Amino acid sequence: MEPTDADRMRQAIAAAAGSRRTVSPRPWVGAVVVPPGAAPDHPGFAGATRGRQGTDGPHAEVAALVAAGTRAAGSTVYVTLEPCCFAGERGHSCADAAIDAGVARVVVGVVDPDPRVAGQGVARLRDAGIHVDVAAETEGLEAVAAEVADQLRPYLHHRRTGRPFVVLKLAASLDGRTAAPDGTSQWITGEEARRDAHRLRADSDAVLVGAGTVRLDDPALTVRLEAEELPDGFVQPLRVVMGRAAPGAAVHPALELDGDVGEVIDELGRRGVLQVLVEGGATVAHALHEARLVDRYVLYLAPLLFGGDDARGLFAGPGAATLDAAWRGRVAGVRRLGDDLRIDLEPDGCDRTGA
Repeated sequence: MEPTDADRMRQAIAAAAGSRRTVSPRPWVGAVVVPPGAAPDHPGFAGATRGRQGTDGPHAEVAALVAAGTRAAGSTVYVTLEPCCFAGERGHSCADAAIDAGVARVVVGVVDPDPRVAGQGVARLRDAGIHVDVAAETEGLEAVAAEVADQLRPYLHHRRTGRPFVVLKLAASLDGRTAAPDGTSQWITGEEARRDAHRLRADSDAVLVGAGTVRLDDPALTVRLEAEELPDGFVQPLRVVMGRAAPGAAVHPALELDGDVGEVIDELGRRGVLQVLVEGGATVAHALHEARLVDRYVLYLAPLLFGGDDARGLFAGPGAATLDAAWRGRVAGVRRLGDDLRIDLEPDGCDRTGA
């Protein structure tokens, strides 16, 4: 059976998945070049954005076009993010590379909101006579456009708002408690859930906690996963403390920031942080929640009941006074991790299309 445009775009999504933990804060992009007349079982020539964090390595389109070589002439290129149209340090834009290779058609997953691109890459290709389809605007490709937008959510959010995508990680008993009255909390969740939380760290540019959590738990906040889950070029996320950490704290070296949570999130955005994982504690969680700065809540629930009202809750601070004032979002995902559940929540009405 002939692969559809959606099938090929999902190949590009798969190619991009392996580069997130090495190229951020650059966007993790995938591309597939399908030469003209290719057999239905031809895998295409795939490429992904490459380079260590903070460097300007090859973009996905260029990597795929190089892999295709002379077979790129007359081809269709599937790319998850709109090709750039500025030269940068590479000296050649991705749009120009496609034009020079003689590409006939480009299918774009999402338009790049970066003001240096923002539709100009598509325009450059069309001006050169290349047929361009944008997935969100093409019948039958709307679903795959949403998949691309989800994969690139932190990057798209940062380019639109100037702020990082804020993920608040919480772990609790089924009755919503994070620690016993004596402060003990290790371990509420099981090993599989804790390993999943380390994957969240690995996908984040920064991990943020409050100074109180540093004093109480002395966390290192490093990613601890098996080597096969940490590709060459992986750099540990920036460790951020709201307030001050003692000189000998395990969190060092860390960025210590003062001010309200909005100022802290803005500063991280200015530093190029695309996604920040907030790991505690209840005071910081409450401040972010109250300010409506959380873009995704990741809640790990253990089959555990404290059975009283004296154990510590998820948030420390005043809550909604009425049911009408309570935060209500949408369940974006539910997964079982060993004996625990992971529930992803997002604010209702958040953009999930990449438009």
